[in-house]
Amino acid sequence: MDIIISGYGKMGKEIEKIALQRNHSIVAIIDHSSDWDKLKISKEMSPVVIDFSQPDVVLENIKHCFAINLPIIVGTTGWDKYHSEIYSLCNEINQTILVASNFSIGMNIFFAMNKHLSSIMDKFENYNVSLSETHHIHKLDKPSGTAVTLADQIIENISRKKNWSIQENEPGNILSIDSIREGEVIGDHTIKYTSDIDEISISHSAKNRQGFAMGAVIAAEWLKGKTGIFSMKDVLGF
Repeated sequence: MDIIISGYGKMGKEIEKIALQRNHSIVAIIDHSSDWDKLKISKEMSPVVIDFSQPDVVLENIKHCFAINLPIIVGTTGWDKYHSEIYSLCNEINQTILVASNFSIGMNIFFAMNKHLSSIMDKFENYNVSLSETHHIHKLDKPSGTAVTLADQIIENISRKKNWSIQENEPGNILSIDSIREGEVIGDHTIKYTSDIDEISISHSAKNRQGFAMGAVIAAEWLKGKTGIFSMKDVLGF
């Protein structure tokens, strides 16, 4: 399979490594806006773009892909407020996009666990739920896109929680997210249900970036030849 990497930072380099290990070809690397003007795709190619760029350029990258009929996998986070606009455009012009806040297979299992547990805990009002996430100091968005996905799942299933916040001392109907930036932490997420008598917790810790890269490449393999809007739930059959 032919792959174009959009965003050649740590994740882009990890994706390159995994893609080559899986016998795919990297036909182009987009790391600056001007690189789109230099892009040449032959008739024999049908590449998938994998984007782990930055929130301030991801919209431009997506629209470039739509303009030249390239399916795109988006792992960049921090652009949630534009999702509806991009999805509407995708449907309107019959393009292809797969967006995920986290491509790790383990984290997507964790998403499924979180959804199930929160649906159970809706019945037990004596437990207060909280969420914490820790990432490296270079991460731009806060809270993480993964934490937002987890929080949205909790709010969807627990009727006593109406919204989330990273501020302290919020009302009881607000889900608290403790968002920490320190060192070179790849990504830790923990959800706790605490009562006066006990505590239930589930957590996920990423040991390296390989899991994110592997999931993104697997998603690209799955996406090839499809049209529409997709997520990792579609890839994994959840």
